[in-house]
Amino acid sequence: MTDPRDMAALHPDRLVSARALFGVDADLQVPAFTEGGEHVPEIDSAYRFNPAVTLAILAGFTRNRRVMVQGLHGTGKSTHIEQVAARLNWPCVRVNLDGHLSRLDLVGKDAVVLREGLQVTEFQEGIVPWALQRPVALVFDEYDAGRPDVMFVIQRILERDGRFTLMDQNRVLRPHPGFRLFATANTVGLGNLNGLYHGAQRLNHAQIDRWNIVATLDYLPRDEEVAIVQARVPSFAGAAGTALVQQMVAVAELTRKGFAAGDLSTLMSPRTVITWAENIEIFKDAALALQLSFVNKCDEAERPAVAEYFQRCFDRELDGSCPRGAGST
Repeated sequence: MTDPRDMAALHPDRLVSARALFGVDADLQVPAFTEGGEHVPEIDSAYRFNPAVTLAILAGFTRNRRVMVQGLHGTGKSTHIEQVAARLNWPCVRVNLDGHLSRLDLVGKDAVVLREGLQVTEFQEGIVPWALQRPVALVFDEYDAGRPDVMFVIQRILERDGRFTLMDQNRVLRPHPGFRLFATANTVGLGNLNGLYHGAQRLNHAQIDRWNIVATLDYLPRDEEVAIVQARVPSFAGAAGTALVQQMVAVAELTRKGFAAGDLSTLMSPRTVITWAENIEIFKDAALALQLSFVNKCDEAERPAVAEYFQRCFDRELDGSCPRGAGST
């Protein structure tokens, strides 16, 4: 894919073994591209794949299934899809369905442009018609946070044939054979039932029913998360480093349990643990680095709970190990 203008003319040109490329226990031959391009994500060699979720995503690429990945924030849902696409050399575009994204952003709108020195009005495609006509994996992040008018636009392309009507242009777009559709969500369209995800919308059954595959992604086992942190921060290799990272991941696991129980309003994702490790390199103190990486992001009333998690895993007090004022906001 050397020239993005020729992107619509491209098709997957080879098959790869899911077992050989991703280590999943399935005799699945997945279509892929020989060459990458500007929209293909970078490969993260340290990324660890969840076998069941990987298989679900590969089914989406292979059989053109609509795949939703659900799970707590920080589990790497969007990254999982991107890393599968990266290894298939498949262009991938992410769209965050926050409250500011409008129907016009998805569909397109008339805009004034300059043509040969003259101002003319022309239709500029939104992300949906642009992606629909190209071999692109379109990922809707925070799917359960989308506005109702936006969700009904998406519902059109969830149908089996996925045709999309541009009413302002009197055009009906057919999906490119290489177009794929994915979504990530914290809930499965059930809304903010437990109070953990403010802004999550309750989606109607017709909307959810159009997703062919729904996979659930949880946090990695402790040993695998430790390995990822060590891959990102090589100075933590070795026995001493492994022991320290295991304690750090144990703290992170307690914050996740506290979040699920409603004791904390935020949690430590693997990304946060990596940041904590990087800050330990700078400040040479695990307690101070935790204060600056995570504790100061928490509500003041929740900080004693995090301090207790730290004390349980490190057998030392969090506040007592910081210089005076280091933990203040």
